[in-house]
Amino acid sequence: MDENSAYEPLILKNDDANKKSLWVSLAKWFLRVAMWVIFTAWAAFIFLFPSDFASDLYHKWSRATDGTLFGSTGSRFLLFSGPILLIAFLATVYLIISGEEETHETKTSRNPRFRLWTFPILVDGPFGVVSAAELIGIILFTSYIIWAVSVESMKNWNTVSSLYHHLPSKEKSALMLELTGLKLGLIGLFCMAFLFLPVARGSVLLRLIDIPFEHATRYHVWLGHLTMLLFTLHGLFYVIGWAMEGHLIQELMDWKNIGIAIFPGVISLLAGLLMWVTSLPGLRRINFELFFYTHQLYVVFVVFLALHVGDFLFCFAAGGIFLFMLDRFLRFWQSRKTVNVLSARSFPCGTVELVLSKPANLHYNALGWIFLQVRELSWLQWHPFSVSSSPLDGKHHLAILIKVLGDWTEKLEKRISSISEEQLETKPFLQSHTKITASIEGPYGHESPYHLTYENLILVAGGIGISPFLAILNDILHRINDSKPCLPRNVLIVWAVKTSKELPLLQTVDMKSICPFFSDALNLEIQTYVTRQTEPSLEEGHVIGPVNSSIFPASKKCGMSVLVGTGNIIWSGIYVIMSTLGLVITVYLLDILYINPYNIYYWWYKGLLFVACMTISVVFFGGLVIGLWHIWERKTSFKEECENTTKNGSIVHPKERQIHKNSGKEQYLNIIRYGQRPEFSEIFGSMAERWGNADIGVIVCGPPTLQTSVAKECRTQNLNRRNNQSVFHFNSHSFDL
Repeated sequence: MDENSAYEPLILKNDDANKKSLWVSLAKWFLRVAMWVIFTAWAAFIFLFPSDFASDLYHKWSRATDGTLFGSTGSRFLLFSGPILLIAFLATVYLIISGEEETHETKTSRNPRFRLWTFPILVDGPFGVVSAAELIGIILFTSYIIWAVSVESMKNWNTVSSLYHHLPSKEKSALMLELTGLKLGLIGLFCMAFLFLPVARGSVLLRLIDIPFEHATRYHVWLGHLTMLLFTLHGLFYVIGWAMEGHLIQELMDWKNIGIAIFPGVISLLAGLLMWVTSLPGLRRINFELFFYTHQLYVVFVVFLALHVGDFLFCFAAGGIFLFMLDRFLRFWQSRKTVNVLSARSFPCGTVELVLSKPANLHYNALGWIFLQVRELSWLQWHPFSVSSSPLDGKHHLAILIKVLGDWTEKLEKRISSISEEQLETKPFLQSHTKITASIEGPYGHESPYHLTYENLILVAGGIGISPFLAILNDILHRINDSKPCLPRNVLIVWAVKTSKELPLLQTVDMKSICPFFSDALNLEIQTYVTRQTEPSLEEGHVIGPVNSSIFPASKKCGMSVLVGTGNIIWSGIYVIMSTLGLVITVYLLDILYINPYNIYYWWYKGLLFVACMTISVVFFGGLVIGLWHIWERKTSFKEECENTTKNGSIVHPKERQIHKNSGKEQYLNIIRYGQRPEFSEIFGSMAERWGNADIGVIVCGPPTLQTSVAKECRTQNLNRRNNQSVFHFNSHSFDL
């Protein structure tokens, strides 16, 4: 026998693994190219639509497909909404192929370089902090609006001058206004094609480009302002034109069967204006609940828009709306399930911690978000909170920190206090008359934990903004202790607080128990700035525990639901694909059984029927997948419960973390400065000298002023950078509605 024959199976296995890796890489490359080509062609066609070339192509396409089964509606849906749904299908396949691939295992580059998404360009102004990539997007959208309005205005002027030159100047002016209003409405429809994509929280498209919901929300805000501006001008130009012609009221009340139905458009515009006005920053901050409740008028806005323009024009924006409907329906089912609150406690600084039950197969990362509803406080209010625990803390629970700032959080703190007092009077694990019934949407967040892609990290927090950084610190320590892939080796935490009462929050991370000798692998430094105290308080240095603490009996089958778009990618993909196929089948049956036999031709009625088809496909076809998904969840959870019971004998609560000063020698540098604010130029400059020629990830969580200050310093350091100096990558982890 050949002496090397013993190694042949191993060699064959390696060859098979390499071949599989090669095929996976080729498949991913092909899918990426296909998605880019489809998106570029779709966006280019929309951009060029005002031109004669694109208009001719559109009319040729319409004439060629009008005689088909789905008619003009199907052809326009395929042209304007089909590409975005096709990209969603391909994105599902791409994410499935990618599997559990650890993107943070990539090695650091010896030569640090700038990245478009993390290089802040604009730091002051109406858009907030804007990266280079976002600025390119703003420029492209602005260019499209200017180009489209200019081209359409020239067309309108030529039409009025050549065909209606015999009309009096007043009538020509009115006609020019109406034609301009028409084109502004069409441009608004194209903008609306993008409007709903960022607010589909669990959308496969957001997962594909790894933009979490809290970042994408700002794009929805920008697009919302732009879309409503166009629609408002659309309506205003028509109102002025009709007023000049002397039949304003008659036109506003008109509801045509063939053509544009005006009155539904009036209702849609009024609903949109209410949402727009209450979403303006000043009014939104004064009365957030008014903003939240009026934003539910989006249903009225969309339905009456479909009545206004009819089915085939509504298809211009239907793709994004359909993906949003899918996400909203899935969130509805996830939020129906009540979730165990395993423990709750309040701290002296006015902060509340909730530990929530979750199944082991519901994954999240340390920079995740959840939306929380407490039914004893409100059945309608949902509030976003950053996760403060690491997924490696435990498979069956998740923790959040909540700052007591408003009525809702004050009620929550009082409820925890009342439960604690009641439990003190009874036995700890007896069922209390007072309880907390929570419902959860999420978790949401980055598809991959990007904090693990930097060897050097600067974490800047303001107040309760320390919450996600506690999760990051936990995550890094667990990974070091468990010998899991972990790139960060140098971490600086800069934390600004008002008073020293908030300092114990940082001590909730028991670093020594997680990783006893972490200092051998991690250089950790914490700089805390107590801005409203000039010296330490008398209590500082003593053991400081929670004011009130409650532990609740954990009943089975009351963890978070896995029915979330950011959950199992296979089920998410099946849900999107089956619902889309359901839409095609529903429209097909409607055409052959009702519209064609009965010669239905009313525009507004066909628009309503199309929205009904979208709803039916989501509820019935998508609902079938959700039902199967739910059955799978129950079976998986039951299997896990059996395994845990076998191992542990019972359901175990997460250990309550004690808050104390670490005894003995510290393994990290902990500096507390009183009566000072962080000087970012000095801090960033010293880190650049210390860490040298390297990429430095900067993550900030705090108020807009803090984000602006940090982004400005990152930009300054990068613009003044010389060879062999650090590159600062700005990342914001703040949820600003």
